[in-house]
Amino acid sequence: MKKTITILEKEEWKNYVRNSLQHDFYHTWYYHSLDTTGLPLLFVYEEGENYIAFPLIRRGISATPYGDLTSVYGYTGPISNQRFESLGHVFLERFRESFLAFLKEEQFISVFSRLHPFFDQHLSIEAMGGIHANGKTIAIDLRIPLEEQRQKYHKRLREKIRQLKRKGYTLREGNSLEDIRTFAAIYTENMERIGASDYYLFTPSYFSDLHQSDEFNSKLLLIEIDGKAVCGAFIVCTNDIIQAHLLGTLSSHLSDSPAKLLTDEITIIGREMGAKYFHLGGGLNFKQDSLFEWKACFSDLILDFSSWRYIADPVVYDSLLEDLQLDKSSDIDFFPLYRYQVPSH
Repeated sequence: MKKTITILEKEEWKNYVRNSLQHDFYHTWYYHSLDTTGLPLLFVYEEGENYIAFPLIRRGISATPYGDLTSVYGYTGPISNQRFESLGHVFLERFRESFLAFLKEEQFISVFSRLHPFFDQHLSIEAMGGIHANGKTIAIDLRIPLEEQRQKYHKRLREKIRQLKRKGYTLREGNSLEDIRTFAAIYTENMERIGASDYYLFTPSYFSDLHQSDEFNSKLLLIEIDGKAVCGAFIVCTNDIIQAHLLGTLSSHLSDSPAKLLTDEITIIGREMGAKYFHLGGGLNFKQDSLFEWKACFSDLILDFSSWRYIADPVVYDSLLEDLQLDKSSDIDFFPLYRYQVPSH
């Protein structure tokens, strides 16, 4: 049986996510409720007690009766109350048939979803094709002793963390509304400095809601020096994975790089929260750039990151490209290609 749950059906969405064997912060109702790019939905296929639930964002295609599906920013993909290999070939085949019927009924031309590097989601969708290697992400293994973890840090990084402590940088957990406002100011200044789009500029109520959600364990951490907060992060722990959802440093203290001390401290707090991994993520647009190298100084645990790029209606897909005079054999790494914005010169 298949059904579609909308963002208005809060408790039903939360139940499917809560009862899944593996899920992350990015699958939650809360995170999807923040999306403004389209209409969030949870596609569910179930037989008896077993199910696959797939969170997606519905978007219309301008001047056509068609639409497409994409995912929120982050690591999403399908989830289940069982391991995908345990569901069996017959169940997975029926899920595939059900999902393809849904795409046809709703006139969706394509589906794009980032997949989760820790989960075996490819088993549920690989029969349809379209799995695309996107790059690498980095994680810190919190299952090993702390000192062994730190021995994996690059030597200059270990010395830098010791230097920050000698200078007087310390960690504090923030709980008050004033702490939330302080972090919001740090984060906003950080985003404005790097020229981030309005999508990444949030109100204080955004941070407050994040702090109070019951779908994951969230903490606000601040790095201070001389009684002033200069760096901070909102960390979220879902199941056994912790990540810094939002992180920022004041321009005045960037040269000291207090985020290095913060990252090390998060691994200690993550252990206390029961996390097995601290997922640092990848580089900008998942390239092996300077951000990737910064993260690689902390760990040698490198994961493959993939996305699902499925064309449900090749005929309409190709006609949309023709209308825009785009070559489908182009090497532009963008999907769906008909939404690509040609840079203006």
